[in-house]
Amino acid sequence: MPAARVEYLAPWWVVWLHGVPHLGLRLQPVDSTFNPGDESYQEALLFLGLLAAVCLGLNLAFLTVYLVCACCCRRDRLGQTKLHGSCCVTWTAVLAGLICCAAVGAGFYGNSETHDGVHQLIYSLENANHTFAGIDDLAPSPASPQVSGNIQKMEVDLQQHLARLGEIFASQDDYIQTLKFLQQMAGSIVVQLSGLPEWTGVTTQLTELSEQTSYVEYYRWLSYLLLFTLDLVICLVTCLGLAKRSKCLLAWMLCCGVLTLLLSWASLAADTAAAVGTSDFCVAPDTFILNNTRGRISTEAAHYYLYCSQSVASPFQQALTVFQRSLTTMQIHVARLLQFAVPFFPTAEQDLLGIQLLLNSSETSLHQLTAMLDCRGLHKDYLDALTGLCYDGIEGLLYLGLFSLLAALAFSTLICAVPQAWKLFTSRDRDYDDIEDNDPFNPQARRMAAHLPPRGQLHSFCSYSSGLGSQSSLQPPAQTISNAPVSEYMNQAMLFGGNPRYENVPLIGRGSPPPTYSPSMWATYMSVSNEHLRHYGSEFPA
Repeated sequence: MPAARVEYLAPWWVVWLHGVPHLGLRLQPVDSTFNPGDESYQEALLFLGLLAAVCLGLNLAFLTVYLVCACCCRRDRLGQTKLHGSCCVTWTAVLAGLICCAAVGAGFYGNSETHDGVHQLIYSLENANHTFAGIDDLAPSPASPQVSGNIQKMEVDLQQHLARLGEIFASQDDYIQTLKFLQQMAGSIVVQLSGLPEWTGVTTQLTELSEQTSYVEYYRWLSYLLLFTLDLVICLVTCLGLAKRSKCLLAWMLCCGVLTLLLSWASLAADTAAAVGTSDFCVAPDTFILNNTRGRISTEAAHYYLYCSQSVASPFQQALTVFQRSLTTMQIHVARLLQFAVPFFPTAEQDLLGIQLLLNSSETSLHQLTAMLDCRGLHKDYLDALTGLCYDGIEGLLYLGLFSLLAALAFSTLICAVPQAWKLFTSRDRDYDDIEDNDPFNPQARRMAAHLPPRGQLHSFCSYSSGLGSQSSLQPPAQTISNAPVSEYMNQAMLFGGNPRYENVPLIGRGSPPPTYSPSMWATYMSVSNEHLRHYGSEFPA
């Protein structure tokens, strides 16, 4: 007794995607019924892909205008611009990195969901294909006599046993009549089972569909994994380029970012068209299957497997009932022959046991055929296929579409930060060139330091030469004091610095800054000068 059908309900996202306007290339409305062989329906799906191409063009146009404006504008306040630009580039890179990570996370989830849904669809198709192939192996195949089913092979083997028994029972008319009756029953079984639908064409189509779907899904899954890896690598290289202030990495990131934008919008176009087309099928899958199986299998059989409800009777019930009753009747007659004929015809026992073995094998085949023809197994495969395709598959496509949008936003943000970062790198290089040569943080000074003498020698040489130049050009000729006492000389040396080595070296030759002026220091200097003039005044020439 067939069980009640588990109802299939389309999820809300399928209904929402099915409600998307379907327009042709000439902007005329197109019927949203799933019909992949119709050219107008194909144009409607192509139009959705062209919308993504238009969005790509607008995105590239916006980036082009922004880059031109950012490269042509001039900065007035250099200091504030550097600080503001550095913070802007940093936060832009952080924001773009976060968006890229969120995009890759959504993409991984969507890719996994889509792969699981398609894998469940392929598994259900292969399971249904195995069931249909099993039915063809058991049931007779009148359309292809050279590939007969097990029941038809049973009839051939039964004919051989009956022919030998006819020779053995030639003198017994009652036994001959029983053998003819067995032959008629076997023929009626074959005739009844020949009315079953032939599933050879269905299995061929299911096999092709399963293989093509598996092939496309493998490369789709692998392509998205490579795209996720590319996005992450570009984000990492961008962060590395900003940290190292490398213009080469920044230019490479700009080219790869444009390429990633193209791939993101292309994947969005493919995902949108696939999601809308699959949703059109998932809204009314029964109608599409009934229209495409018409002429290949009977409408009653198609309804029986699609709906599988108690109100729908099995179209194979009569053939299976005749099969069961015929086998039971034949087994009864063979048992009687074994009981009454074998004692008089011992040579007939082997053929009668062979017929009994064939009947038992046919009964086993009958149970297998009944189970395979029952709607519950195939209907479960049908529901599993719809669940994998319409729930997991389309949900994964939606997440992949979200990934494409977030990836396009992230790389558009990174591209917008390139001119600001480039100007910062250029201004910093210019600042390095303006730093003094003896600045240890100047790269040019560090390169020149290897070709110069040590610091002590350079300082002493500069001090000596500058002292000589300053004494000869700035000060008057010094008066020679030959009779000055040693104590007075030492006091004078200590008064003017405490170090006799610097007593005659002016401040200009020491590389020191000029002394700070203050009234108290000037008064002290004037008093000391007057005392020296009074003390040594008599010794200076007039």
